[in-house]
Amino acid sequence: MKAKPIDQTSRTRNLKILPWVKFTQNLLFWQATWFLFFQNTLSAAEAVLLYAIFDIGTTLFEVPSGYMSDRIGRTVTLLASSLAGIASMTCFVVGDSFAVFALGQILLGASIAFASGTDSSLLFETLTAEGREDEIEAQELRFWRFTFAALLVSAISGGLLARADPVLPFMFSAIAFVVMLLLVSQLKDARQTVSEAAPVAPILTAMAAAFRKPALLWLFALSVVMYGFSHVPFVFGQPFILDTLAQIGLSGEAALVSGVVTSLMMTISIAASFAAPWVRARLGLSAILMLAFAIQIMICALLSLSQTPIAIAILFLRMVPDSLSRPFILAAIQPLLQDGMRATYLSVQSFAGRIVFAASLWIVSRNVTEVGEMPTEDLSRVLGLYAVAGVLIWLGLLFAVRAIKHDPKRPHAHGGRR
Repeated sequence: MKAKPIDQTSRTRNLKILPWVKFTQNLLFWQATWFLFFQNTLSAAEAVLLYAIFDIGTTLFEVPSGYMSDRIGRTVTLLASSLAGIASMTCFVVGDSFAVFALGQILLGASIAFASGTDSSLLFETLTAEGREDEIEAQELRFWRFTFAALLVSAISGGLLARADPVLPFMFSAIAFVVMLLLVSQLKDARQTVSEAAPVAPILTAMAAAFRKPALLWLFALSVVMYGFSHVPFVFGQPFILDTLAQIGLSGEAALVSGVVTSLMMTISIAASFAAPWVRARLGLSAILMLAFAIQIMICALLSLSQTPIAIAILFLRMVPDSLSRPFILAAIQPLLQDGMRATYLSVQSFAGRIVFAASLWIVSRNVTEVGEMPTEDLSRVLGLYAVAGVLIWLGLLFAVRAIKHDPKRPHAHGGRR
């Protein structure tokens, strides 16, 4: 059934509200203390396993949510993301067992999955309706600055909240999801008809055609591995900080220090996002992406070699690779995809990244202590293995991109219509 074309007022409102949707979605007050919270209630092995469950939960909803976004609508899918986020935080607030926390992780995964690809698709389609699709790189960078700003604000405040009560960060995140829900209710889908989305069979055909493009396949593979390496310091950064501070008798300040570290991490990442367009222009797309992946590997390697207080500063660089890669990957992919399968493709990409990383975490959880905190030896071994694997993958991707001999250019004005 046809709907009215999106009007100028709605397009303007979309472009104003979408960055704030990203902001509220990323007010993750628990981000700097979640591992400490789970480890204190359960064990280090169960805390690692809970993160794997989060990725599995996201995986379960990833592709269906992308198809839902393409078939039913962007705003409905974002509303579902908000509601799942509220339910997730409620589980963490009231729960005290592995089962309840696992349910909370699955719901959190669902929340992330519903938003994954949908927000960027709505952004690109709104820009297309405005005739401004050539601004996608700049707009994606703006998205990420709002994301990093939210993570910055919520990290240090979350650390302070956790000192008062470990549950408070989850309560404040629940409030943020409520605000996100209110903001999303003001958005409007930018496509003229929901029926523009193709049935399952044509979508699968379009997906198969997309994967026959070497450059797109390379970007897909890089996105999958970079997702995992971006999250290695996220999962193991908190036990690393706790272990390092314990050596100097400050383990009780782990939550606050973790919050400060995360805030500094986001501050540096915001600065990197302003430098990113200059670096991208000088190096080209493939080179800046390979540089970003190399930084991720370097972080894992350095953390595996040192557990001294000064080594905590290495974590400041964790999100710099995202600033140098994620907006440009999305901008390069979006114009190459049809409107009716855009969110599905991005969901499949996220699906692959999450399931690969979840598998690696499952392997890790079988090789760390099942009682209490994660020891230094386990941390060094795990991070070292990730670093070695990263070097091998980096070399493979370098060989592949040279074989392709193609560097995707900035999006052109014709956009993604087919």
